[in-house]
Amino acid sequence: MGAVKTKRMPRAVREQQMLDAAVETFGRRGYMAASMDEIAELAGVSKPLVYLYLNSKEELFTACIRREAKALVQAVRAGVRTDLPADRQLWEGLRAFFAHTAQHPHAWSVLHLQARTHGEPFAAEVAAMREEIVAFVTQLIVVAAREALPHPRLRSCGGTPIDPDLPEREVAGLAEALVGAAESLAAWTNATAGVTSRQAAATLMNFAWSGLGNLMNGRPWSPPAD
Repeated sequence: MGAVKTKRMPRAVREQQMLDAAVETFGRRGYMAASMDEIAELAGVSKPLVYLYLNSKEELFTACIRREAKALVQAVRAGVRTDLPADRQLWEGLRAFFAHTAQHPHAWSVLHLQARTHGEPFAAEVAAMREEIVAFVTQLIVVAAREALPHPRLRSCGGTPIDPDLPEREVAGLAEALVGAAESLAAWTNATAGVTSRQAAATLMNFAWSGLGNLMNGRPWSPPAD
């Protein structure tokens, strides 16, 4: 009585089914409140089978983080076509990011909220994903700068040639800022009715691209003297 009957299927397929159920449960209820019983029921399997495949709640959560982090990075990379102009590359990357987080809200909750607040092993998994995205965005900014000024002596500001190679620290800071803004905006978008992923991407593009354009064309904003 009450035993869950499961059909025979390949282990890999069954495991993905369990991960689907776990991501939804962790994303909806949070890591601490989610139970293995609930995950097993949602997956249509017995709890002992979940433990047989994934050993523990901690390992199940880690497997969810790794799968969803990989899927997000792949989605962003796949969304960018390198044959497009620099602004289009950044736009398509942002669209891919916001579309993926909107289509997978439970996965985004796992990555953005749950994994970061429940211990170093989980947070480290998300940090690795974030570093990969930041590195990718860094390259997009470098490409944008070089495309804006293909040769430093073709454009100048006040008679001084503009260097299309932005300082490494400046590029790194811009990439960190852009990724951080995208993360916060994705969380807000998923929690706000009526805001589409395209609108979110356009909001961040308008916020970022004007500033990048000014910086690349030798018109950076400077703070007033103390």
